[in-house]
Amino acid sequence: MNKVTIISGSPTEITRLNGVHHEILNHFNGIGITPEIINVRQLPSEALIQAKFDSKEIIEANKKVENANIIVILTPVYKASFSGVLKTYLDLLPQSGLEGKTILPIAVGGTFGHLLMIDYSLKPVLSALGAAHILKGTFILDNQIKKLENNRYELDSEVKSRLVSSLNSIKPSLLTV
Repeated sequence: MNKVTIISGSPTEITRLNGVHHEILNHFNGIGITPEIINVRQLPSEALIQAKFDSKEIIEANKKVENANIIVILTPVYKASFSGVLKTYLDLLPQSGLEGKTILPIAVGGTFGHLLMIDYSLKPVLSALGAAHILKGTFILDNQIKKLENNRYELDSEVKSRLVSSLNSIKPSLLTV
């Protein structure tokens, strides 16, 4: 069984969310865990838009979720909610697809006005999919992520600290065989 699956709900390849994703990968790699990755934007758009549950790529992505104990969900904030591309993928998970999973939601948005997006927009959808153990999560302002060259990003120290704290809130027993 895979221990961790990261679902990245960014519709674009060049995004500040990549800086957060990189920090999360470094954290898990540092404790000897190689997470499975689902970049929703890389799934076939036809399968997502037309709800093709039988698509080979959707079945493979859903298997990564099924085999994980921990699901980290990354999303940008658009119109005070999570990304539409993430929603189209979540719609293709089985009705109880997140049952028994520990979920860590992480969002990047442009203003603190969207701070409650995780609680009021994302968590109800995750709960509808059977998630009962949803961790507090982390909301990050996009101006706390410095854009470097070559699609690289640097998180400011306060964000790194909050992100590590969120990642450390995952029970160690869920990370071991």
